[in-house]
Amino acid sequence: MSDQPIPTTRDRIINAANHLFYGEGIRAVSVDAVAEKAGVTKKTLYYHFTSKDDLIAAYLTSRDQPNLALFALWFAEAPGTVTDKTAAIFLHLARNARHPKWKGCGFLRTAAELANMPGHPAMAIGSAHKKKFEHWLATEYAAAGIGQPDLAARSIALVMDGVFSTMLVHRDPAYAEAAAETARLILTTMAQSVSAQGIRGNSQ
Repeated sequence: MSDQPIPTTRDRIINAANHLFYGEGIRAVSVDAVAEKAGVTKKTLYYHFTSKDDLIAAYLTSRDQPNLALFALWFAEAPGTVTDKTAAIFLHLARNARHPKWKGCGFLRTAAELANMPGHPAMAIGSAHKKKFEHWLATEYAAAGIGQPDLAARSIALVMDGVFSTMLVHRDPAYAEAAAETARLILTTMAQSVSAQGIRGNSQ
């Protein structure tokens, strides 16, 4: 007998939305398609979600913590320095991108589809997710003694979103491998800058 909890109706709807929205895009997928995938009626779906916009927001919310936890796991399990651990995130991303079902970053793709709707609730959820990633990196960098940890984290976040976009255009995971080296260069340069400042300070 399985110990897995039985998904609630709401969970089934979100799981269906996750599968369809991520795979096909939010505009291409109708509420009817999500209801059919979840095995519920359209009326039942609207009982749990007031609108398609509400469902889109729930879809992104459901991806928030799992994605952040996966980045943290890749970082924690990688051997070496904080620079090595950061590079490992990009190398894992390159491996994931080779899977035929990989469609890029769901948060960026949703933001692109909602570019003319800046007030959409999903935009705020996507922004918060990206900020959480950046804040987490900054915390790790501060603990490791990286100079200007906030700037370092923002720089890596820019590389991350850049490589997500570039891989969607070229369909080539090698860009994520190149991004791993870019991340190494950024963090190594910032660490060397701090060391140089320390040496100058001690010599005065």
